[in-house]
Amino acid sequence: MTHEARNNKTPATTMKPLIAIVGRPNVGKSTFFNRLTSSRDALVADRPGITRDRQYGITQHASRSFLIIDTGGIGEEDHDSQDVANLMAEQSMLAAREASVLVWIVDGRDGLTPVDEILYAEFRKLNKPIFLAVNKIEGYEPEGIMSDFYRLGTDSIWPVSSKRGDGVGKLLDAIVAEIQDTPVEDAKVLKGLTVSVLGRPNVGKSTLLNRMIGEKRLLTFDHPGTTRDSIKIPFAKNGENYVLIDTAGVRRKSKVHDMIEKFSILKSFAAIDAANIIILVLDANEGVTEQDTTLSGMIKDSGKSLIIAVNKWDGMEAADKERVKALLSRKFNFVDYAQYHFISALHGTGVGNLFKTINKIKTSLNINVSTSDMTRILEDAVAKHPPHMVQGRRIKLRYAHLGSTNPIRIIIHGNQTNKVSDAYKRYLASVYRKRLKLIGTNVLIDFKHGDNPFKGKKNILTQRQIAKRKRLMAYVKKH
Repeated sequence: MTHEARNNKTPATTMKPLIAIVGRPNVGKSTFFNRLTSSRDALVADRPGITRDRQYGITQHASRSFLIIDTGGIGEEDHDSQDVANLMAEQSMLAAREASVLVWIVDGRDGLTPVDEILYAEFRKLNKPIFLAVNKIEGYEPEGIMSDFYRLGTDSIWPVSSKRGDGVGKLLDAIVAEIQDTPVEDAKVLKGLTVSVLGRPNVGKSTLLNRMIGEKRLLTFDHPGTTRDSIKIPFAKNGENYVLIDTAGVRRKSKVHDMIEKFSILKSFAAIDAANIIILVLDANEGVTEQDTTLSGMIKDSGKSLIIAVNKWDGMEAADKERVKALLSRKFNFVDYAQYHFISALHGTGVGNLFKTINKIKTSLNINVSTSDMTRILEDAVAKHPPHMVQGRRIKLRYAHLGSTNPIRIIIHGNQTNKVSDAYKRYLASVYRKRLKLIGTNVLIDFKHGDNPFKGKKNILTQRQIAKRKRLMAYVKKH
């Protein structure tokens, strides 16, 4: 099994079977998902209710490729709220209806529980192939653990260890044999322009994503911390493929004590690196907080394109709107390239315009500029505003070229480049953004220092040069 490589530039048109991983909380569904996808995309902890939203991944086995959906646990109360538990069950059953095949994970050490029997009755109503995976068999005799589950009357029972991988290959062999002739719907694919949505807890990130894709795909609840994992959502709109990433809310480090929340925040930060474009969601009623500026600083350092979506904008008084705009201008002056959208995720106001900006940024990220053009822009910038002198010597910036496009990185070669100030680096980045007409996109500047190739090397004289030098020294002494 290998995790299929993802290409953010080439939309996939192949259709893949869809396999949903379902079951009670804390039976090992996310561990099984991570093993199949050879990733750590799903957050895993020895606690029920960690997975709440649907998580997509791709796996390959026996020359077949198919989509895997990790789901939240069904059938037991959530530790935080029964309302959240009901929403989790709703999302999981949606995934089960969407899938071609169900892999039902049970905990072999718990045996067949009453909740499992109820779930099996519900899954059978879907009239889809069900593979019962009896998990956590490590250290036990498989036949002894499986005997309890034969009472269900199914012969598709597979002992597995999600943690160690025992039995997973045989289960996949059976799934591949089952889906050979299974009609395949036009499944979602994990390819396309990647957009991550970040922000503090309860600012409306999941509500915004649901509005963008036009369906209730993510759990939304009026309580901070509803989203615990970074959820990837494959999505197509107007012939373009996207991967939208919903993330857990990021609070100040001093307020985070729960280990699960710490891991959630780390995955939110990882979503910055995974994305082409970041949408930073703010709560208009709360203005700009210190955490908002910290997040925008991290995004700026990453070089990723930035859209700032000011949510809950409707219903505000005109004077309050002007106050918030002035605050944004002052607090976010260091990310002056960011594109602003004033929206209502709940009612949909302004959300449709986000895709117009996203597509403009996509065009900016696909630039291909020659070294001669890059150098010409550099020469014009230096002629208009040369770098400062260092100990009486002028810093010489000789030529520039494009290093990468995600993020956009420009390499500048010259002498004494290690002495270039941060202010001058910001000036050059601003010049390149304007000359290249980049939308919502930062420019990272890297310098390469041209060392003297003869530095530290001793010049060895020939015999003729030595004789000439002696004659010259004798002449100097004589006169």
